[in-house]
Amino acid sequence: MPKRLPGYGLGWAPNRRIIVIAVGLACLLALAAATAFFTGRSSNRPHAAPPVPSPTHSSVSATGRPSSGSGPVAGPPRISDPVEFAKAAAKTLWSYDTRTTSQAQQLAGMEAWMTKESEYGDWASVSAQIPDPVLWSRMADQRQRASATIAEGHYPAAFKQALSEDPAAITKAYIYAVTVAGKQTITWAGGGGGAEDRSITLAVQCRPSADCSLVAIAPRVAP
Repeated sequence: MPKRLPGYGLGWAPNRRIIVIAVGLACLLALAAATAFFTGRSSNRPHAAPPVPSPTHSSVSATGRPSSGSGPVAGPPRISDPVEFAKAAAKTLWSYDTRTTSQAQQLAGMEAWMTKESEYGDWASVSAQIPDPVLWSRMADQRQRASATIAEGHYPAAFKQALSEDPAAITKAYIYAVTVAGKQTITWAGGGGGAEDRSITLAVQCRPSADCSLVAIAPRVAP
């Protein structure tokens, strides 16, 4: 029976994990600098800041338009809640079908989720989650596909603490850290399959009166 190929989900090789972790650490440093979550207070910051949105609140954009698609990859939802958006982004990251989607299409689909503010977006950290063309081709040979179920999403303790210490910092870019947990199920030709629990911390941007967008993949932080 053909065996599932490692790479996009279960069974990542140690050197690939190291690369992803390194990218994540670099992402965290860039994110911290960009949003001033962990920097000192500035005298010219406003005295008041909006509260962290409730994880149960979501809304349709002012345009009322449905989610946009990008080929075979689901497009970003038109919502303004960071937790709900992060849950949707994680589900899309953990879902794929090499039988119907090329590696280029998968990349283009995820790029549609990214913030349009280039000074904050870290596309490298997101695209690193998708296998390179050679590995994708090998996965396609085995007709590999994956689906995901999301268990929960929440603001990490480190993010909430930083926000409580300097609530005005969020108004710089309105970037929120959200940790999402769920399960990824993978199947491939010949009836093979497997599943594992997954967890990821995403940085999402949700400016007031605007739809959320994806900023970066952050390394694991305190729950």
